[in-house]
Amino acid sequence: MDYSRLHAPAAQIAETAQSLLGWEITAGGVRIRLTEVEAYAGTGEDPASHAHRGPTPRTAVMFGPAGHAYTYFVFGMHWCLNIVCGPEGEAAAVLLRAGEVVDGLDIARKRRGDRVPDRDLARGPARLVVALGITASANGTSLLDGEGPLLLTPPSRPVERSAISAGPRVGVAAAHDVPWRFWITGDATVSSYRRHAPRRRTARAVEG
Repeated sequence: MDYSRLHAPAAQIAETAQSLLGWEITAGGVRIRLTEVEAYAGTGEDPASHAHRGPTPRTAVMFGPAGHAYTYFVFGMHWCLNIVCGPEGEAAAVLLRAGEVVDGLDIARKRRGDRVPDRDLARGPARLVVALGITASANGTSLLDGEGPLLLTPPSRPVERSAISAGPRVGVAAAHDVPWRFWITGDATVSSYRRHAPRRRTARAVEG
């Protein structure tokens, strides 16, 4: 399998992210075709990236090697999954935002709920993680060698660039208008766009 695109310079992470559309990720008996992704570069020029200010114990995995999983917890309730990209020492990652469950539908339904429509099983980064059945233990594991809980595989035919749309990223406070969210145009499994809205501090929080 050709994983060379994952090793492209971190400065090219937008192009790398687009190239991952149509790829498939498998875990826990479920296989998902990626329909929406989001790029982040830890090159010091992307304040929305967790690695913007350099490596920390949390973000060390983002500095390589490429093809490993970077997971993190958001809003105290959701896990998100990223694919680490770029040469070692250059932090970059692609957030997996949405996909179509193409195998293991019954398993995905058990994890997400029997009444969830097929289009919504992995429609959003948190839903995608639940459908795959992965946990924090996936962080730092390889998605390429088949020895970890996740396996990433390229499609037999890449998605044409003419079939890809781009727009602002979701849920980030900084650089939210950077058009580094990419999706397969017209695909029903792509998540809804919501611009980041800063949380207002309560009067009690201000007084305290």
